[in-house]
Amino acid sequence: MPVRKQSAPRTSTRTSTRTSTGVSTRTSSRASSSPRASALHPQSTATDANGRFIDRDESWMQFNRRVLEEADDPSNPLLERVKFLAISASNLDEFVEIRVAGILQRLEENQSLPQHLDPGGLTRAQRMDRLRNLLHQFTSDQNACWNLGLGPELQRAGISILGWKQLHKTERDFAVKFFQEQVDPLLTPVTLDPSHPFPRVLNKALCLALLLRFKRRRRSNSSNNASKVLGVITIPRSLPWLITLPERSGRRNFLLLEELIEAHLPSMFRGYAILHRAVFRVTRNSNLYMQEEEARSILESVAEELHNRRKGDAVRIEIGASASEEIVERLRTNFELEPWQVFRTSAPINLSRLMALYSAVKLPEMKFPEFHGRRLHLEQSAQPAGSIFAELDKGDILLHHPYDSYSTVENFIASAASDPNVISIKQTLYRTSADSPIFSALKAAAQSKDVTVVVELMARFDEASNIRWARELEDAGGQVFHGIFGLKTHCKLALIVRRDSEGAVHSYAHLGTGNYNPVTARFYTDISLLTARPQFTEAALRVFRYLTAEWDAGPEAYRPLLLAPVTLNRDFLTLIARETQHARNGQPARIIAKINGLLDIPIIEALYTASQAGVEIDLIVRGMCALRPSVPGLSERIRVRSILGRFLEHSRIFWFANAGQEEVFCGSADWMARNLHERCEVVFPILDPAIQLRLREEILAAYLADNLKARIMRPDGSYHRAPRTAPALCAQDLLMQISRSQQERPGHTQPAAQPVLVEIAPEPTAEEEIILTKEQSGL
Repeated sequence: MPVRKQSAPRTSTRTSTRTSTGVSTRTSSRASSSPRASALHPQSTATDANGRFIDRDESWMQFNRRVLEEADDPSNPLLERVKFLAISASNLDEFVEIRVAGILQRLEENQSLPQHLDPGGLTRAQRMDRLRNLLHQFTSDQNACWNLGLGPELQRAGISILGWKQLHKTERDFAVKFFQEQVDPLLTPVTLDPSHPFPRVLNKALCLALLLRFKRRRRSNSSNNASKVLGVITIPRSLPWLITLPERSGRRNFLLLEELIEAHLPSMFRGYAILHRAVFRVTRNSNLYMQEEEARSILESVAEELHNRRKGDAVRIEIGASASEEIVERLRTNFELEPWQVFRTSAPINLSRLMALYSAVKLPEMKFPEFHGRRLHLEQSAQPAGSIFAELDKGDILLHHPYDSYSTVENFIASAASDPNVISIKQTLYRTSADSPIFSALKAAAQSKDVTVVVELMARFDEASNIRWARELEDAGGQVFHGIFGLKTHCKLALIVRRDSEGAVHSYAHLGTGNYNPVTARFYTDISLLTARPQFTEAALRVFRYLTAEWDAGPEAYRPLLLAPVTLNRDFLTLIARETQHARNGQPARIIAKINGLLDIPIIEALYTASQAGVEIDLIVRGMCALRPSVPGLSERIRVRSILGRFLEHSRIFWFANAGQEEVFCGSADWMARNLHERCEVVFPILDPAIQLRLREEILAAYLADNLKARIMRPDGSYHRAPRTAPALCAQDLLMQISRSQQERPGHTQPAAQPVLVEIAPEPTAEEEIILTKEQSGL
């Protein structure tokens, strides 16, 4: 079908406003010892004429290399290292099917137009040349991580993925029976000829390609080459990739599904001699393209595009390193790929499937110790019904997940659903889990209360589940909206309206940095603020009206919240400019920002100006960062660090010294153009002094003191391990220790803790459910 281009980003009228700080402005609606680590260092330097910024895609490759380094790091438990390798592969898949696919599409569409230079001084074609080299190098490094590191170490630990010829008789008999009963009925072998065209290979489906020759030469085929045909088998996705074999001598052995199928190929292609065989996998363009005027509804449009996504243009083919050139060329020609788009791999194809190995092996000693966040303790005087609301009437509650249990947020929504005095629930949903208690509570509440939910259908790769939730909520009686077309609804917001026993109406709000997903809340670090402050709840109500009616109330209506795309961009620029002016006036001036990505050019330029004025700036950026730190005369007062550990760093925290009158903000937005202009985001100030202190002295201080998991960014865009100028400290371990030491505490009491050196004692662990959502990659 024809490619439909995405509609242009929405713009809004420029309006005079005043930020929460009172400033008038204009608004609009360890270094790796592996030699391969150096392969991703960009060649340009900060002194180049166009060297003020790091390319976003090369920065992303650096981020995924840090994930891969965790797989190489022997200080991590062995199976956790396997998980990190799987995550790096899952991240790379998304990068190829979204970013690389998008670049190739734009190159094709604009091949006859003049080539413009990007901020790094390269054309899109030149940038693609650099990127493809990085992709091949990274794939080679993943193979080495498995073949030279994790694979042999697992074998020494008694865990092996065996080849067919390595199986003992008992194992082989088991595998044959499994094939006959479970596999063979699902297979459809195809030989290609005019009546059997090449099967439609779905995105990222694993397949087997075979070069075949008729055992008897047909009369019509006089040449030797003409007697060769290509055979294809698509490996069913419904079957386990990893087959658990009977245990022997205390060893845990597994067999790859493709190995089992390969062993039975002769029975599926009778009359043919199998000359060559190869496992391959095709990655397709997975971008969604929609036009507003074409859509009967956003839900119907997204549903249609999801069907098309599985059949997008091929972008990459992965194939076994030993595959014959003839098979490779036939496949490459069929999928219309350039030679560089063929990735030969000596490791198992689709390393993201190694997550199955992590889940299958029940060895707690090879995984991180089990951890459960502290639960909110409610005072007995507030019991029974409505206790969470009674606590909020006393003051704000800050939760730092997963160190503070997400059960408090679940209880907040569940209490609202079951409390007969609650009359209205409004909430945004971006990603959620299949059995989410929050979603169940909303459905139950819709039977008797006014329930309004804004569902973001286009949360990448969660679209299908979000469509299902949207339809279920509507069937339950809830009002379901999909936000403003052209703007993703990325804010994390819930608003409860409750009538007390005397008839007075009170409102309560949850504002967060993470999704309403209790499963990922166990693995993602996020901030939740629960509050009954009228200025917050009234502003939250106006945000919901903005989402459901594109309500044009003017930027002041949303204060004290900072709302994208209405005020957030200029608010951040104003806050940075204010610190710049404080530095010039000789007043305390410092910025600390913890975010997932930093790509917005105006924000970066403002930070450069602040640095030159004397502002000390510490940036904790998990993923992509286009800013060049520590460049004399440009950014010498800016330090950038990235922290990767057992938890995915997902919280966004912004701290400004403000001449001694500190201000702290949290929210859903990164410093990226898409967050500031193309999404509905909410950033909220922290007004409680005790909570401000906790964010600064416990949380941010821990991340800035980390010298075990932190990497420091160099001016050229590469990273090295934080130097050990102080005793070893891991921020995540420290925060877990603080959590364990404060398991019982009233919710409105926010203890502040200075970072201290701690030893984390190993604990017995149960199997952790691993959820890989696409927030991991940060794309």
